[in-house]
Amino acid sequence: MERMEKFIDNLPPMDLMRSEKMTLVQLIIPVESAHRAISYLGELGLLQFRDLNAEKSPFQRTFVNQVKRCGEMSRKLRFFKDQISKAGLLSSLHPVVEPDVELEELEIQLAEHEHELIEMNSNSEKLRQTHNELLEFKIVLQKAGGFLVSSNNHAVDEERELSENVYSNDGYVETASLLEQEMRPADQSGLRFISGIICKSKALRFERMLFRATRGNMLFNHAPAGEEIMDPVSAEMVEKTVFVVFFSGEQARTKILKICEAFGANCYPVPDDISKQRQITREVLSRLSELETTLDAGIRHRNKALTSVGYHLTHWMSMVRREKAVYDTLNTLNFDVTKKCLVGEGWCPIFAKAQIQEALQRATFDSNSQVGIIFHVMDAVESPPTYFRTNRFTNAYQEIVDAYGVARYQEANPAVYTVITFPFLFAVMFGDWGHGICLLLGALVLIARESRLSTQKLGSFMEMLFGGRYVLLLMSLFSIYCGLIYNEFFSVPFHIFGGSAYKCRDATCRDSHSAGLIKFRDPYPFGVDPSWRGSRSELPFLNSLKMKMSILLGVAQMNLGIILSYFSARFFRNSLDIRYQFVPQMIFLNSLFGYLSLLIIIKWCTGSQADLYHVMIYMFLSPTDDLGDNELFWGQRPLQIVLLLLALVAVPWMLFPKPFILKKLHSERFQGRTYGMLGTSEFDLDVEPDSARQHHEEFNFSEVFVHQMIHSIEFVLGAVSNTASYLRLWALSLAHSELSTVFYEKVLLLAWGYDNIVIRLVGLAVFAFATAFILLMMETLSAFLHALRLHWVEFQNKFYHGDGYKFKPFSFALITEDDD
Repeated sequence: MERMEKFIDNLPPMDLMRSEKMTLVQLIIPVESAHRAISYLGELGLLQFRDLNAEKSPFQRTFVNQVKRCGEMSRKLRFFKDQISKAGLLSSLHPVVEPDVELEELEIQLAEHEHELIEMNSNSEKLRQTHNELLEFKIVLQKAGGFLVSSNNHAVDEERELSENVYSNDGYVETASLLEQEMRPADQSGLRFISGIICKSKALRFERMLFRATRGNMLFNHAPAGEEIMDPVSAEMVEKTVFVVFFSGEQARTKILKICEAFGANCYPVPDDISKQRQITREVLSRLSELETTLDAGIRHRNKALTSVGYHLTHWMSMVRREKAVYDTLNTLNFDVTKKCLVGEGWCPIFAKAQIQEALQRATFDSNSQVGIIFHVMDAVESPPTYFRTNRFTNAYQEIVDAYGVARYQEANPAVYTVITFPFLFAVMFGDWGHGICLLLGALVLIARESRLSTQKLGSFMEMLFGGRYVLLLMSLFSIYCGLIYNEFFSVPFHIFGGSAYKCRDATCRDSHSAGLIKFRDPYPFGVDPSWRGSRSELPFLNSLKMKMSILLGVAQMNLGIILSYFSARFFRNSLDIRYQFVPQMIFLNSLFGYLSLLIIIKWCTGSQADLYHVMIYMFLSPTDDLGDNELFWGQRPLQIVLLLLALVAVPWMLFPKPFILKKLHSERFQGRTYGMLGTSEFDLDVEPDSARQHHEEFNFSEVFVHQMIHSIEFVLGAVSNTASYLRLWALSLAHSELSTVFYEKVLLLAWGYDNIVIRLVGLAVFAFATAFILLMMETLSAFLHALRLHWVEFQNKFYHGDGYKFKPFSFALITEDDD
C-alpha cells in the first residue's frame, strides 16, 4: 500500500485537471493614479474585483456622474451609428491608429456632432416636407385641371342645346340671354369645389364619408396620382389619389374640410382659369427644381459629416465602453477614511501576481504619483473562483462541462477527458464514414474561415455551430473511424481491407438469406465483415455486437469517474471519502457490471455459446446452482458467490461508517482531545449542507446520515440504471444504420430501377434531402444530446460536484457591444 502511495505521489502534477491556484489580494491605490491603474488592469484581464459597495445603490456610488456621462456618450454614438446605417454608409471597421483623446474632449466633440446632425436632419425634414407638398400640388394641378376643363365644356354644351331648341323668338332669346348673364355669376358663386390628394387606401372610405356628410349633395371625382409620394409620418413611399369635390354652400365646405383633415388629405387651391393654372404650374416646377438641388446638396453635406464620424466611430465606441467599464469598476472600490486612497479587493491567479504588480508600477509611474500602489495578499474565508486556461480547441469542451455546472475550486475537471470521450461516444451512435466525411467537410469549412467568421455577427444557430467547430471536427473524425468499424458508407458495406471471410453455399447464393454463409478463410482484418450485410443473421449479430460494446464502454467510463473521485479525495486529503466511498463503490460496480464486462470479453475470445442473460439472472436468484453449458471458465460459480457477497457488503460500507466517524471526530474536537482547525480532510462541505468551515459546531448528525443514505441509495440504483442508460449507444447506432438503409434501398435504389431520367432525378433529390436534413442534421443533434446526457449524468455524477463559480476578471477583451 505504501508503494502505491509513493507511486501516486511521484506522478506528475495534473495541472490540466485542476483549476488555477487563486489568491485574494488587496489594492490600496492613490486617487490620482486610480483611473490609470484600473485601465492597465483591464488591459491585462487577470484580476476579478469584489464589490465592496454592494449595500449601496448605483446612484449612491462615488463615480456615478462619470458613469452617466459615459452612458450619454454611448447614446450619442448609437445615434450616429443608426444615422450612418439609415444613410446606407459603412463605418470604418479598421480605422487608422490614432492617439486616444481625453474623455472631456470626446464629450465636447460628440455634443457638437450631434447638434450639427440634428440641425441638418431638421432642415432636411422641413425641405423634404416642402418638396412633398409642392410635388403633390403639381400632381393636383395636372389632374384636377383636367376635371375642371371637362366639367366646364359639359356645362357649355348643355347651355347651347337649351338656347337653340326650346325658344325660337329672337326677342325672348335676348331677354333670356340677359337674364342668364345676370344669373350666371350667382350660379358660379353657388357651385364650389375643393381639390386635394389622399392615400389610395383611404380613398373609398373618404368618398363614403363625404357622401354621408353632405347627404349626397356633392360630386366626387378622383384619379390615381401616377407616381408614389413619400409619407412624412412613416417615411415610406405610398400610392396616392387626386380628388376634386364639387359642392354648394358654406356649411358643406366646412364639413368637407373637417373630413379632409380627419383622413389626412392635403387640400390645394386650383384656379378655374387655365392660364392661371399654367402659370402656377410653372412656378411650382421652378421651385421643385430649386428644392431638389438644395436637398441633394444637403444630403451630400450630411453624408460627408456622417462619413467623417463613421471613420472614428468604432474607435470612439470602444473607448467609451472601456471608460464606462473603468468607472463601473472604480465604483466597486472603497474610499479610505482620509479620502485620498481607494481600497479594492479581488481574486487573481497566483501566476499573474508579478504581471499585476508590474502593471500597477507602470500606472504609478505614468500618472506621476508620489505614492506607490500597495498590493498585498489576504487570507480568504470563502472559496475562490474557478479558472481554467483554455484555447480555441479546448474552450468548446470546457463550455460543455460548464453548462452542467462550474467546477469547485481545484476540483477535477471532466473537460480533460470530455475532449476525447464526448466525440467518441457521439461517433459510436453516428458511425457511418460517409456521413462522417460530410461532417468533416463542414467542420473544415468553418475552421478555414475562422478568422473571417470570428469578426462577423452571426445568427444564434450559426454562432453555436461556429463555437463548436473543433467539437464537430473530432466528432466527424471519430464517426469515420466507427463507420469503418461498422463498415457502413451511407449504409453500404465495402471490401476496403481485403476479401470477405465468408462465401455462399453454391454459385447462385439463393439460400444466403435463409441458410446463411460458409466461413472459408481468416476473419476480416478490420471491422465488420461486409458479407454480414443482407444475411439472415445480420441483425442479431450487429445487435449483439453493439449492445455488448455499449456495456463495455459504459462500465469503463463509470469506472473512470469513480477513479477520478479517488484523485479528488486524495487532493483534498479527505481520507474518509477514499475509505468509505471510493473503495465500496469500486467493489460494488465491478462485482456486478465489471464481472459482466469480463464475461463479454471471455465470450468474444473463446467463441462460447453461453447465455449471459441466464448467467447474470441466476447469479442473484440461485448463486449455488450448477452453471452447466453457461460456464465460461473454471471456478466461475465460487467467484460469482464471492462477488455477490462483496456487492452486498459494499452497501452498508458506503452507508454507515462515514456519518458515525464524522460524529465521533466532531465530539472529540469540542471535548478538547483534538486541537486546531480540521480542514476538508475530515469535514467535507458536501456532507454538511448550508454550512461553512467556520461553523463546524453546527453539526447535525441526522442531516448528515440522511444525506449519506441518499448518496448511497442513489449510487446503488444508479449503477444499474446508468449501465442500462449506456444501451442508448446501441439503440441510436441501430436506428441510424436502419434509417440509412431505408433511404438507400427504398428511395435511391427503387428510383434507379426505373428507366426514366425524371424518376431517377426525383429519387436522387429525395435521397439527398433525407440524408442532409434527417441523417446529417436531426440524427447529429440527437446523438449529440445523448452523448451530452451520458457525460453529464452517467459520468460526472460519480465525482463532479459542479457547485463552484467562474472566474470573471475585469478585462477590456470581454466587453461586448451589449454592454453599451
